[in-house]
Amino acid sequence: MRPLLVFLTGVLLMLLAACGAAGQAPEPGAASTDASELTVLATTQQIADAVANVAGDNIALTILLGPGIDPHTYVPTESDIQTIQNADIIFYNGLHLEAQMERVFEQLAERADVTVVPVADQLDETSLLSWEPEAGLPYDPHVWNDVRLWTEVVFVISETLSEADPTNAETYQTNAENYVAELDELHQYILNGVEQIPQEQRVLITAHDAFGYFGRAYGLAVEAVQGLSTETEASTADVQALADIVAERVVPAIFIETTISPRTIEAVQEAVRAETGREVAIGGTLYSDAMGEPGSGADTYIGMMRHNVDTIVSALGTAAADTDE
Repeated sequence: MRPLLVFLTGVLLMLLAACGAAGQAPEPGAASTDASELTVLATTQQIADAVANVAGDNIALTILLGPGIDPHTYVPTESDIQTIQNADIIFYNGLHLEAQMERVFEQLAERADVTVVPVADQLDETSLLSWEPEAGLPYDPHVWNDVRLWTEVVFVISETLSEADPTNAETYQTNAENYVAELDELHQYILNGVEQIPQEQRVLITAHDAFGYFGRAYGLAVEAVQGLSTETEASTADVQALADIVAERVVPAIFIETTISPRTIEAVQEAVRAETGREVAIGGTLYSDAMGEPGSGADTYIGMMRHNVDTIVSALGTAAADTDE
């Protein structure tokens, strides 16, 4: 972790401890207005959308990270700490996705008055992709990019809410089953979409390595400039190594991401042009670590995933046809 982030995280931990010691009540305008209503906080939009589909109107839900926010590098503010402090249940991804917030959540988990659930940590380890075990980071955190894994997260959320609020447990379970039926349709939609891409063109090139689960589940090779985390910058050597892959495999299109500057992918495009004289297309923008703005069509998990597969299929399929002409 960078020195500044270490300092900021330490300050925020002290603020959290101070809030806990003071026993402060929720601020005016906080999400919960009914003392009997569960106050639930979700770090990412993906998790929040799953919670909303399961819980309906039975909880007060707060989302910590909005559209375009990178969870790898986000440091919670003092205001965030107050919001976190007031939650009855906290759902976060885990597996080091929210790298700068992990210590905050670990400290909160020691309290008896809050339930803290790292949802991806609840998945069977055999279903997870390896990351950097030698660095204490054993698994890839981007589990939502495999719809089948995400259905398991939905049931984790349902079980947690049911235990905390037995009165509405049947509603939570029914809602979870109905939502999972929609996710089953989404999974098949993605499979059908990828089938439209010629086999030799099923190579997904992005800025950072967020799509490993997507590639494994839906049959694409995945390459990226940066690793699984965006905490470190891509080097010139990283850019050139990926440009070599794009050139060798004649990849027709590469993709930028909403939470990362397009500069690294544009640098790959320039390197391919310099190496081969070929213009590799920018295939579009993918939602990797965050969903879209309200009204964008990618402001739900299902909408985000459909956008991504439609963008990938359109770029790789069309570009492949153009290459063959």
